[in-house]
Amino acid sequence: MGKITAIALGLVMMIAVLGGVGAGGVFSAFGSSGTQPSATALTDVPSDYLALYMDAAATCPGLTWPLLAAIGKVESDHGRSTLPGVHSGSNYAGARGPMQFLLPTFTSVVAKRPPPEGGEQPPSPYNAHDAIFTAAAYLCDSGARDGKDIPAAVRAYNPDDAYVSAVLTQAQTYAGGTKFGANASPTAALQAINYAQGQLGLPYEWGGNGPGSGDAGFDCSGLTKAAYAAAGITLPRTAQGQYDIGPRVPEGEQLKPGDLVFYGNPGGGIHHVGLYIGGEQMIDAPRPGRSIRIEPYRYRGDDFAGATRPSGN
Repeated sequence: MGKITAIALGLVMMIAVLGGVGAGGVFSAFGSSGTQPSATALTDVPSDYLALYMDAAATCPGLTWPLLAAIGKVESDHGRSTLPGVHSGSNYAGARGPMQFLLPTFTSVVAKRPPPEGGEQPPSPYNAHDAIFTAAAYLCDSGARDGKDIPAAVRAYNPDDAYVSAVLTQAQTYAGGTKFGANASPTAALQAINYAQGQLGLPYEWGGNGPGSGDAGFDCSGLTKAAYAAAGITLPRTAQGQYDIGPRVPEGEQLKPGDLVFYGNPGGGIHHVGLYIGGEQMIDAPRPGRSIRIEPYRYRGDDFAGATRPSGN
């Protein structure tokens, strides 16, 4: 896998020991982003890959290791995938290695920003060390530096809205220390998103509550109500009722995955709601004749009214 720094390995070993006994305070500054790994990250990410993600992210101010790890998860399950191109050859699109680079892209990035010592000579997209450091460099140059435009950086890696959503959602599962409301579990927002993603492609149905209730699809508020019901949180049935119950996201505050976004007149004319999933995207049931889909939550001429955070703060 390549050489891993002794410091990173030591930290990984300490986390494995202390992760279940209140180590949060010990590792408040852990990783390039000051983010400690969640239990999901410690369980899912191989320790050698976790160390590489952290070391590589540290080479780019503003790039967090959970984002880098999320790309590794989506692309190859941290090198565990047996699909073509991960360990040899290429996939149908020509991508190679655990971070699934096109060879011209990998070669171009390496020429400008060679990975540090510890991989192969010459660097190889199949080598985890080389691939992860090169991915960090590519993301850094694509918008991640200083956190300038993280969604744009992910989109440069793969210009697909569903991909961007999957990566940002996965990154949040790997980041520990997130605070949620007293009535919600730490994964409530992600559970709601996972449920909604499972409904993609179903038809819009006025008053629809989904196949579980005998309907072919959902309307907008039926989808968001069902999504949060899957996370153990009960919401009113209508978009207006969901807006009224809050809690409201203060105007100007950055949205988080799992927030509900509303459209219409806050004084009694809310007519639409969607589930924000990150990357300026939402999942919603748009209108009759359209299926449940991922789309931008802001658009020209919209009547965006604000957002709520059913999962808490």
